[in-house]
Amino acid sequence: MELRPNDNDNVSLTRFESMLKTNHVLFFDSEEFENIIHYYLNQGKMSLAKKAIKLGLQQHPTSVNLKLFKVEIFVFENDLDKADTLINELYALEPFNEEIYIQKANILSKGDNHKKAIEVLETALELSEDPLDIYSLIGMEHLFLDQFEEAKINFMKCLEEDLEDYSALHNMIYCFEYLDQQEEAIVYLNSFLEKNPYCEVAWHQLGKQYFDLKDYEKALAAFDFAIISDDGFIGAYLEKGKVLEKLKRFDEAIENYSITLKLDDPTSFALLRIGLCHQKSGHNDLAVQYFFKTVEEDPLLDKGWIAITKFYNKQKDFKKSLYYINKAINIDSENVKYWKLYAQINERLNFLEEAERGYKKALELGNYELDTWLTRADILHQLGEPEAAVFNLIQASEFFPENAEIEFRLAGLYYMLLETEKGSYHLKNGMRFDAEFAFILEELFPNVFKSQQVKTLLKA
Repeated sequence: MELRPNDNDNVSLTRFESMLKTNHVLFFDSEEFENIIHYYLNQGKMSLAKKAIKLGLQQHPTSVNLKLFKVEIFVFENDLDKADTLINELYALEPFNEEIYIQKANILSKGDNHKKAIEVLETALELSEDPLDIYSLIGMEHLFLDQFEEAKINFMKCLEEDLEDYSALHNMIYCFEYLDQQEEAIVYLNSFLEKNPYCEVAWHQLGKQYFDLKDYEKALAAFDFAIISDDGFIGAYLEKGKVLEKLKRFDEAIENYSITLKLDDPTSFALLRIGLCHQKSGHNDLAVQYFFKTVEEDPLLDKGWIAITKFYNKQKDFKKSLYYINKAINIDSENVKYWKLYAQINERLNFLEEAERGYKKALELGNYELDTWLTRADILHQLGEPEAAVFNLIQASEFFPENAEIEFRLAGLYYMLLETEKGSYHLKNGMRFDAEFAFILEELFPNVFKSQQVKTLLKA
């Protein structure tokens, strides 16, 4: 029995807490102590759980169950040696107690000995009359070992014992997805739903499988059944909205997203999707209103700020785009997507120094896409900083070896710097990798392109 603060059955808990305040020792039977400890552990109140274990063992020094709670505390505190010593003592007293095996497996698992933990749990299965929790534990141990097929089988066994074990259902679907067995997952879920036709979680998971396979009509039907099973299921409305978007039924998608706003506090995801649906329907005023609501709800959601920035970009209002991407950067200066957009907008406005700064920051934050390196090099060239452009491109070549676009740019820059030997070397590389990109010299380095040496090499 789990105690809850407002239950009529929490007399033991009230007496226990009163005893702690007054230091007046009261007697509790061992089962009462077990319930009190269980309550504190569930609430995460470890210090109170430890006090209850200590007092419980003072009053019931031979209680194996209270000592098992002590083992649990040792494991939680990562004191595995003490936990192991105590569990071995308990095993000597009660070698057929399944809970002793479960805690032994817990100790082994915490010590990363998952194979041995599985062996111990399989022994516990032989002793257990209610194997549900043990199958779940075995499944989790297999997950730790990346043994997804074995994990899946054990979670299926959980569902054979209890059709409403939604934790096992989620874990099993995770295994199907990791194994890329979506068709098999669909077969299993349909079979499961024949036994439990009003399981909204299974309908929801079935819809997600169909969605991933781009079978949007079947996905839509599955999410509808999830909503019929539970008309307050927010996740089903959100997923249904996503399907309707794929089917370009934007008004219906908005309707489903809007239902979630009434069922619970607004989520930034739903607000953003409503805005995007309005934008796709050509309702620009409504779209931007919802984009702003999105960032009001969650100022750290980069997709919201990006939607606003791109909205004004599309309207060719680059100054407003720049204003809002600057606001986003002020909130999160380590977001690489913000810096890339910042660079692109400044480039459109011909603010080249700021654009270069944006691309540089994007690179520093790990955006190693080819276009980032190339665009930054071209801007440095325009700013009259050929040495910096060369250094940038040499770094780029480490990520993109044998790339003609990099080599032709390096050739042009070295010729500009009168380092003709290096220029010739990179020009020959560019021709060898892909001669079609030779136009780069003509576009970016016209004076170099006109030189006789370069023309000769291009014809070779």
